[in-house]
Order: sequence, then C-alpha cells, then structure tokens
Amino acid sequence: MNRLKFYLLALTALIACSAKADEGMWLLQLMQQQHSIDMMKKQGLNLEAQDIYNPNGVSLKDAVGIFGGGCTGEIISPEGLILTNHHCGYASIQQHSSVEHDYLTDGFWATSRDKELPTPGLVFTFVERIEDVTDLVNAKIAAKEISEIESFSGEFLNKLAMELYNKSDLKGQKGIMPKALPFYAGNKFYLFYLKVYEDVRMVAAPPSSIGKFGGETDNWMWPRHTGDFSIFRIYADANGEPAKYNPTNVPLKTKKHLTISIKGLEAGDYAMIMGFPGSTSRYLTVSEVKERMESLNEPRIRIRGARQDVLKEAMNASDKIRIQYANKYAGSSNYWKNSIGMNKAIIDNNVLETKAEQEAKFAEFAKAQNNAEYATVVNKIDDVVAKTSPLNYQMTCLREVFFGGIEFGNIQLDKTREALEEKNDSLIKIRLKGLEQSYQRIHNKDYDHEVDRKVAKALLPLYAEMIPTEQRPSIYQVIEQKYKGDYNKFVDDMYNSSIFANRTNFEKFLKKPTVKAIDQDLSMQYTKSKYEAFEKLASQISSLQTELALLHKTYIRGLGEMKLPVPSYPDANFTLRLTYGNVKPYDPKDGVHYNYYTTTKGILEKENPEDREFVVPAKLKELIEKQDYGRYALPNGDMPVCFLSTNDITGGNSGSPILNKNGELIGCAFDGNWESLSGDINFDNKLQRCINLDIRYVLFILEKLGNCGHLINEMTIVE
Repeated sequence: MNRLKFYLLALTALIACSAKADEGMWLLQLMQQQHSIDMMKKQGLNLEAQDIYNPNGVSLKDAVGIFGGGCTGEIISPEGLILTNHHCGYASIQQHSSVEHDYLTDGFWATSRDKELPTPGLVFTFVERIEDVTDLVNAKIAAKEISEIESFSGEFLNKLAMELYNKSDLKGQKGIMPKALPFYAGNKFYLFYLKVYEDVRMVAAPPSSIGKFGGETDNWMWPRHTGDFSIFRIYADANGEPAKYNPTNVPLKTKKHLTISIKGLEAGDYAMIMGFPGSTSRYLTVSEVKERMESLNEPRIRIRGARQDVLKEAMNASDKIRIQYANKYAGSSNYWKNSIGMNKAIIDNNVLETKAEQEAKFAEFAKAQNNAEYATVVNKIDDVVAKTSPLNYQMTCLREVFFGGIEFGNIQLDKTREALEEKNDSLIKIRLKGLEQSYQRIHNKDYDHEVDRKVAKALLPLYAEMIPTEQRPSIYQVIEQKYKGDYNKFVDDMYNSSIFANRTNFEKFLKKPTVKAIDQDLSMQYTKSKYEAFEKLASQISSLQTELALLHKTYIRGLGEMKLPVPSYPDANFTLRLTYGNVKPYDPKDGVHYNYYTTTKGILEKENPEDREFVVPAKLKELIEKQDYGRYALPNGDMPVCFLSTNDITGGNSGSPILNKNGELIGCAFDGNWESLSGDINFDNKLQRCINLDIRYVLFILEKLGNCGHLINEMTIVE
C-alpha cells in the first residue's frame, strides 16, 4: 500500500494529457489528486472539480444514480424525473405490458401524474457519500485480524460497512445502504453510502419501433437511429425520504437536476459521461485474454445462439409469447452479440499483441527495479490460468444451459423431504404451504412451459456435444440408461410428469406427499444433479481465484508504478465514474468514413414494413416527411437522432448522461461500436466510440409523438 500512496502522490508531477486522453473510467473522489480534472480542462471543460463532485455540497454527482440493478439514470427535472435508456426500462415496460395493453409495441405516455404507473421492484439509488477506508483495511491486515485475501471477501467488506455505518451520522436515516468495495485489485478500498428510493413509476416510453429501432441487427453498430430512452419518476414521502409505494407519496424534490442543452454540438466538442460502468478487465495478461475468448465467449455464443433460435421462432408465432419473452430474449442476445464482436475485435485490433508488449515492458521495469515479486508475477498468473481455463469452460457451459437457458427445474425439495422422513406433521404442513410460492415462481406470467420444453430439447444434447461424458451432471447417466440417450423422450417425461410441471401434478402431490414421489421425480433428480455439478466446479475454481486475486493485486500495483507520472484508473465495478472525451467521427476501415451524427433521414432509409426491427410508426413517418421538428431541428432543417463521442464506457453505463463543457445534458449514452468490442479488455484510442442518443430527439419524440409537453415544461432547457 505504501507503493500506491507513493504512486498517488507522484501524480502531482503530471503536467500534460497522456496520449490516450479519452481512455479511463475515473473516480470522482480522486479527480484533483490524480489531476484528471486538469486533463479535462485541457480537453475543453469549463467546470471546476467541486462542480462535478463536492463531498461537502451539491454537485453534478447528485443528479446521477443507479437505475434498477444494472443501468444508470439521470435526474432531468426538480421533481424527480428520470431519463434512462429504453433497454434499461425494458423489463419494467414489459412488466406492465399485456396483449390488451401492449406498451412494448404501442409505447406508453402518462399525460398526467395520476397516470404514472407504480413499478414494484424498481428502485433508484443515489450515492450519498464516499469514504476512503484503505488505511483501516490495511491496519486490520497488519494486526492479523484478517488475511490479505479475506480483505477482498464480501463477508468482511459487508461487516466493515455495517460497523462504520453504525458509527456514522447516517445511521437510522431512511434508505441508506452502506457498501464497501476493493479498487485497484485490493490496493485501495472505498465505502459508499447509497440512498435507495423504492417508489419509482413509469412515465413515458416510446414504442419499441422507436426505442429498439434496428433491433438486434443494429445492436452495437453505427450508423444508428435508435430512440433508446424511457422516462420514470421517483416518489417519496412527504418529507422527501425513501418510502415504499403509497398513493400519498409525492414526486421527489431533488437537490440537483441536469440542465438540458439544445444548442447543438459539433465535431471536437468536449463531452463527458458520468455513470456506473459494470465491469472491465483492462489489466489481463495474454493468457487471460485467450481464456476470455475460448472459455467464456465461445461457449456463450454457441449456447445462446441455439436458445435464441427457439425463442425467436416462438415469439414470431404468438404475440403473447413475444411479450412474455421480450426481455429475456433482449438480455440474452445483447451479450451473445457482444461476445461475437469481442472475439472478432480482439483479433482485428491486435489486442493479444498489445498485451504481450505490455508484459515485455513490465518485465523490463521489474528488472530495472530489481523487484523479484514483479519479475515472476506474470508467469505465476499464466500457470494458474492454465488450470482455470478448462474449468471456466465447463462452468460457462453449465451456467448457460442449466441456469441461464432452461428455466424449469430450479426448485429443490430437500427440506420438504426431511420433514416427510421425520414425519413431522406441523413442519410438513409449513413446507407444503410454502410450495405454492415455488409453483408460482416457476409458472409466472413470463414463463411458457411449452417454449421452455423446446429450449430444453435444443440445449441438453448441445451440452453433451460440448462437454465430455465424465464432466456432465449425473442426470445424463439417467438419460443414457433409462432413456437410451433419447433427449426428447426424457424432456417430455420431465415436463409432463414432474411435480411442478402443471397444476394437476402439483395438487396431486400436495394431497399425498411422499419421499418416494420426490425421489422419483425427474425434475428433482435433474435439479439436484445440476447443483451438485455447479458446487463441485465452483469449489475447484474458488481456490484458484483466490490465488489469482493476490497475484493481480501485485501485478496491477506494479503496472501503476510503471506508468508514473501518468495516472491509472481501476477496473469498472459498478461504482460512480467519470469519463471524458470529444464528439468525433471515425474511419472503421480503408475507404470508409463515419460521420459523428445521424438524422431522421436514416430512419426512412432503413424502413422495412416486413421486418419487425425496421418498422417506422405512421405518426413518426408523417412528422419526418413534414419535417415537423419544432425547435429541435438542426439549422439546415434536419432532425438529429444519435451521435458519437470518444468516451470510455461499458455495460452499466447504459442510460448515463453525456454532458457538454458546461455540464449541460446533450444526450444519453446507450451503446458501444462494433469495431471496438474488445474495449472492456483494451481501449483502442482510434476506434473506440460511444453511441449516444441526442437529447433533441428525446424531446422531439416526447412533444410531437407522445404529447407530453407537460414533462418538457418541468425541465430546465437552454437554447
């Protein structure tokens, strides 16, 4: 840790921007210490560090939060209005949709506040406070209260967070949740006090033909014409504090909301994004990049592709199933295509060669420093990876098929079985009563037993092709011995005869529950076998991951020292970060130039009424043809839709605000570009682009198509 303190202090020597000025997911609390604020100003920023992050006052930080559990959202009015992506709000839109009220297809516009829809389970989370607890953690390691590896553990960090929370002035305040996390692979630790609001209501969402225009075909691609936005609102109690849904709750009076700029933008303009990037792996070795390609991406591509083929056919045949599986399909397809693009970009962008060069430089640095620990760490990582790679391949296949692909067969009846064996009547009664919830959890509104049956018939034999006999879950022995390897017959038997297969079977078991019925039930055998396989693999991987964690701590510390005085940023871990850059076009390959923005002309050029992904709503087409854009049009009369910037983002940044040099909202980040999908591993300064939705298109759709002028009137807009 002393080395890291030295590294942070040495950053004061930094005078100029690095060659890769746009790379980096910077910690707000280190902007001045790392001089990233100085680099931002050199790029064009007009603000001070305190305007962006002020630990003792209100700043831009207070207008940005976590939307749901995996996206970013921003506050765009003084009354709790949230802007995020359509794909971030997709699960909530789908949650409210039915064949009768198909908001996915038709869109949703709350023309008054009484029509805003409560959305159970949806939360919005602000960062209330950030504290550096590195010295405290290191003191506990030095005192041997914990080991170095235990300092990374969730058990220790959760306990530490609660201890500090109980001593803080925030104890007892509504909605406060403390969370401690490691950074720089455990060389730094921060405690975040989060404030969680539970009453979040759906306000506006364009139809999917706008919010998902281009669908999977255009996903990760440029040029883009997707109106990827949705709007929600935070409600609170009368005192402005977090509260569960109640009709008496009122819109939250926010302490900070973003000013919206419709002044327009030009190539070269400063642009910054504040949000919650989920996960990056920028400090991997060559061997670890190969592992990502071969043990994670390749099996994911193959298995998800097979499942999606089944889902797509079923969704195209039925509106009911289309609505049920819309969010599942979108979530699966997103990282299926990402994995394809990542593997391609790793090769195309010479990522392995770049990593090899980094390792060679590090070896020279270690030799010059006469540091034996640094000199041997890469080889030690490679040795561990040689062991983890085959195990991670097995784990990816297991997860994708049995935990992410096939939905049926997730209920375990061990406790019910124990109660029956003990003949404990009172406990049996309790267990059986609880099974109703288990049944409802399986047969929920977004599950179709026949669709899932088809998925199982596709994935079980595929898994057998990918995994050797001796490594498969024990249920495969049953399939071979009892069903002579006939997967269809096994699946039909399990999906027809199991206790939880249908209401008739379930009621029959409740009337006469027996240990024999549980033991002979195919779904129980199937479930037990997959969990046994998972636990065995997880145990093998866990010890190796522990070894890797300590090696990475050394390697990342060394890389930081090697780069001095240029600052380093930690890998993303879904905590608040800032990335800065510029609005900029790019040239993906020889003879091809991409402009930095798109217009509604491209929507009509892409229109295809025969393809669900490229249908243009009649009202939108009419507005485009009439050029009825109001004050949101460009000087030449065109209507902007999306634009590019050089900001460094990843999953979790979806929905993040993109701000101009004055900290004004100019758009909403929603995607990366195909040519740089290796960006989570290695940032490419020439090709890396962030795809953003222009705020002017959002306002145009709200006003002209959604008739939601009352929402625009809430906002602070500068022209």
